[in-house]
Amino acid sequence: MLGAFLWGQPPAQTPQASPASDPVVFEAGGRRMTRSEFDALMRNLPENVRAQLGPDSPEGRRRLAEQLGEIMSYAAEARRLQVPDKPAVKVQLFLQQESTLASLLYQHFMETARPSEQQLDAYYKAHKGEFETARARHILVRFQGSRVPVREGQKDLTAEEALARAQALRQRILKGEDFAEVARAESDDTGSGRNGGDLGSFGRGRMIAEFEDAVFTLPVGEVSQPVKTQFGYHLIQVQERSVQPLAEVRADIEKRLTTENAQKAMESVKQKGRVFLDESYFGKAAPPADVPAPAQPKP
Repeated sequence: MLGAFLWGQPPAQTPQASPASDPVVFEAGGRRMTRSEFDALMRNLPENVRAQLGPDSPEGRRRLAEQLGEIMSYAAEARRLQVPDKPAVKVQLFLQQESTLASLLYQHFMETARPSEQQLDAYYKAHKGEFETARARHILVRFQGSRVPVREGQKDLTAEEALARAQALRQRILKGEDFAEVARAESDDTGSGRNGGDLGSFGRGRMIAEFEDAVFTLPVGEVSQPVKTQFGYHLIQVQERSVQPLAEVRADIEKRLTTENAQKAMESVKQKGRVFLDESYFGKAAPPADVPAPAQPKP
C-alpha cells in the first residue's frame, strides 16, 4: 500500500482495515492509498502546501490527488524505463535526499527547541531596551538634497540655513509658543505637521538611526536641539516613553529564541559530525579569510 511506502512501514507489520471501513480511494503509478492513508497524508503536508490547497474539503483533496497522481504516473514510468539506475540520476537523487533531510532536521529543531519560561523571562529582562516604545512629535526643516519636497512658496534652504531656521523655531517654542501650532505652520513634514507634528507611538527599528537615538535618549517633554538626518533638521519632543510588557512581546521573543536554539543545535551537529577529507586527494584546507597566513622566513 502507498501509505506503508510513504511512512516507511512494511505492509506486513501494518494491520489492514477492511475495505468497507477503509476503502481504497486513490491509485496511481501502480500504488494504492486507502481513505485513512490519504487523510494522514493531508494532515502531514507542509503548511505552505496546505495553504495552496485550501481547507480540507473534497475540492482540496481532489486538487492534491490530481497533482499527486500525475507526479506518481511520471515516476512509475521513470522506474519502468530504469531512469533511477542511471549513475548521474543516482547522484542527483542522493544529493536531493541528503539536502532535504538536512532541511528537515532544521525544521525538527524549530519544532522542538522551544524556549523555556526561564529563557523567555531572562531574554526579556536582558533586552528590555529593544521593547521600548515612544510617543513623539517633531518639526522638520528640510535642506537641499532632502527627499522631502520643498513646500510651495518656500526657499530651498542650504544645510546651514536650515540649521539656523531650526534653531530659531526652537527658541520660539522655548519662549512659550505651542509646539503643535509651530509644527502646523512651519514643519516641512506636512503629513505630521497637520497633526501638530504628532508621529504617534512607535518602537525601535521604525525610524532612521539618528532620529531613533534622539527619541530614546531625550528626556520626556524636552525639545531637542536640531537633529540632522537625510531629510533635514528635526526638532523632537518625546511626549511619553514606556516598555512593552512581556505578554505583548512574548511571541516575538519566542520566535527569536526558537530560531537561535535551532541554529545552535545545527551548529552542534556540525561540530560533532566527523568529516574526513584525505588531503592527498582534496589538498589542504585554505586558512580562514580573516586569519592572516603565517609569515614566511626570509631566505
